[in-house]
Amino acid sequence: MLKALGIRKSYGDLEILKGIDLEILSGEVVSVVGSSGAGKTTLLQILGTLDRPDQGIVKIGDIDPFSLSSNKLAAFRNQSIGFIFQFHQLLPEFTAIENVILPALIKGTSMSDALKQGEELLELIGLSARKDHRPSELSGGEQQRIAVCRSLINKPKIIFADEPSGNLDSANSKELHDLFFRLRDQFEQTFVIVTHNEQLANMADRKLIMKDGRIVQ
Repeated sequence: MLKALGIRKSYGDLEILKGIDLEILSGEVVSVVGSSGAGKTTLLQILGTLDRPDQGIVKIGDIDPFSLSSNKLAAFRNQSIGFIFQFHQLLPEFTAIENVILPALIKGTSMSDALKQGEELLELIGLSARKDHRPSELSGGEQQRIAVCRSLINKPKIIFADEPSGNLDSANSKELHDLFFRLRDQFEQTFVIVTHNEQLANMADRKLIMKDGRIVQ
C-alpha cells in the first residue's frame, strides 16, 4: 500500500527526519508515537504528500506522488488520501453534510451522488439527524466523526490522522478509536495515526516509535 525509503527532511540547519524506511500494508492500522519533536507530524505530512522530502522516495500503491505535476498531485491527494486532524478543520459556514461531501465535489462527483454517499456515511456513524447542523451546533466528538466521514467520502487508499482524539474527552476518544477499527473491518481501510494516546496506539496492528527523527521500533 505505502512504502517510504530513505526519507530525510530538514528545515534550515535543523534535521527533522534522518532516514525513515517503512512499509504500510493494505487494511493495516499503524500508530506512530514518540515525544514532541521526534518528527511524527513531519513524517505524516510527507507520507500524505502535504510536504516534500529533501531525500527519499514515497510510493502509494504504484504511484510516486512527488513525480507528478502540481495539478496531478492535487488530484491524486484528493482521490487517494484522506486526512483527519486534531481540530477537525470543518468549515464553519457549511453544514455537516456539506463538509462531508466537499472532497467529492472537488473530485467532480455530481451533487446528487455526493449527497447520497455522504448521507450513507453519516448513517453509518449515527449522525444522520445532525446532517443539517453547522459545526458550532455539534459536540467535539460529533465534529470529529464528521471529519472522519469527510476523509472517507472519496474511498481513499489510505487515511492519515494527526492526533485525532487529542481534543476529545475519554468517552469520545474511545468512541472515535472504536470507529477507526470498525471502518477498517468493514471497508478494509488503511490508517496511519500519529497519537500521544497510549490506548489508541496499543490498539493498532503495529506501533512505530520515533525518536530523534528515526523509527527506533
